[in-house]
Amino acid sequence: MLPALNQIGAQQAQPTQEILKKVQRLMDYANTYKNAYVRFYASDMQLMVDSDAAYLVLPKARSRIAGYFRLANTPSSKYKYKDNGAILIECHTLRDVVTSAAEAETKGVFQNAKLSLPIHHLLIATKYPQFPTPIAKDNTTTTGFVHNNTGMKRSKSWDMNLDWLR
Repeated sequence: MLPALNQIGAQQAQPTQEILKKVQRLMDYANTYKNAYVRFYASDMQLMVDSDAAYLVLPKARSRIAGYFRLANTPSSKYKYKDNGAILIECHTLRDVVTSAAEAETKGVFQNAKLSLPIHHLLIATKYPQFPTPIAKDNTTTTGFVHNNTGMKRSKSWDMNLDWLR
């Protein structure tokens, strides 16, 4: 529902019949699944993040990023891994125009890593030790950039804004 709300919110200044149809579809969806629930399982409280981005999917050459934050068992846990429900879901439009899908994915990882820090520190403060937070991503260029394995030429915006990930 977050991407639909994001898109409707971005276009509400110039409402059209198409926006009205999208709002009606969203309301129908919410009414159809009004008894949805999230189930949580006992876990070791290890923070995990899934990050994704969609390149040039919005008007005016905009891209969208999303993050799915959850708590699960540690990799070395004796318990079988079960995917817990989300504790935070982030979905928003990038403010600046990115030049590639790889840059959009990397900016998504950057935003989600920034959001994970307070949660990570809160879990440590409440006596749940944390390993480095794994962030799942689906772009090999982003992985190469974060782990400093690529020898590509980057723009200054990549250097200034995203070097923190390393």
